[in-house]
Amino acid sequence: MNAAVKPDSMGNAVFGKPDERELRDRMKKELPADTFQAQTWRVIWFLPLQLIIWGGIATILLAGLPWYANLGLGLVVGHTIGCQALLAHEVLHGALGMSKRWQNFFGWLGFGPMIVPPEFWRKWHNVVHHGNTNTGDSDPDSFGTMRRYKADPKQKKFTKLAPGSGTWYSYLFLTYSFTFHAQLVLWFQAKRRKQFQGLDRRKAIRQTFYCMAAWAVLAVISGPLALFTVLVPFMVANALGQGYILTNHFLRPQTATNNPLDNSMSLRSHPVLDRLHFRFSHHVEHHFFPKMGHNMAPRVRKWLEENHGERYMAMPHSTALKLLYTTPRVYKSSTELVDPNNPERVFDLLPLQSQFAASNSR
Repeated sequence: MNAAVKPDSMGNAVFGKPDERELRDRMKKELPADTFQAQTWRVIWFLPLQLIIWGGIATILLAGLPWYANLGLGLVVGHTIGCQALLAHEVLHGALGMSKRWQNFFGWLGFGPMIVPPEFWRKWHNVVHHGNTNTGDSDPDSFGTMRRYKADPKQKKFTKLAPGSGTWYSYLFLTYSFTFHAQLVLWFQAKRRKQFQGLDRRKAIRQTFYCMAAWAVLAVISGPLALFTVLVPFMVANALGQGYILTNHFLRPQTATNNPLDNSMSLRSHPVLDRLHFRFSHHVEHHFFPKMGHNMAPRVRKWLEENHGERYMAMPHSTALKLLYTTPRVYKSSTELVDPNNPERVFDLLPLQSQFAASNSR
């Protein structure tokens, strides 16, 4: 049995090692002190991002360009909205410093277009997801375990939407699922789960409608051009974020301890895209230090590769996306995925660990 897999009191395999605090302490001691300092200067990136977004929309509406030029601009606008959300993610973790009021301001710029109010995002992502990453049915960003689908068989239909289900419409999942999932969390999970206590849910719902109204106003102003000012940017922004978020966790084991080396995965993206996307590919690094600026994450990656190369996992982004669409999404055990609509379809996650560990990619 793998050294990281041990049986629990019921005889079930539990993946992971409870050494996350030790690893954090060592990295804080051995890496340069400025690695963990707030990177406030990076807020300047919101300026060019905003100029591209609004400049692109204005050009589509006013320049009278042919459809293919408008499509190209819509793709650029959507990509930029997605990039802005990735930067706002850092802001709302406190990685850029600033007061909570300023964090909310930039959080609205980044997540407002995704129809996710910043205060709601903090509770959902910073608290509930980071506190329960890939833990049983507790992580709001996971499709969970077979126990959930045995208790409520109707939920099996939902998994047909997801990558890996094999349905034709599952290939559209990335283009809407960030916003769609946010609404499911807000309207259902936040209502009944104790982890969301303290969230002003009614306020978050009102703010969500404000975001929807802003998109609706732009659609009315745009008329037929809303295809390029609203629909295309919205789909591209969703796909950009989900192309990272889903691969960061859906191909990793569930764990009893919240150790990023065991329950999360980083990606190896093209260097240019990595910079444009504010190094969101460095996700294990982010879960170790959520308040660290992502521009410092390569230092943490290098340390993990040198000191725990057999455990640190970062596969090529294209490979991760391919695996996402060829594997089931529900956990049969902590290290096995299963299709609840086809229980004989099982995928063992452990071979990926040895195949894509940093120690085997050098």
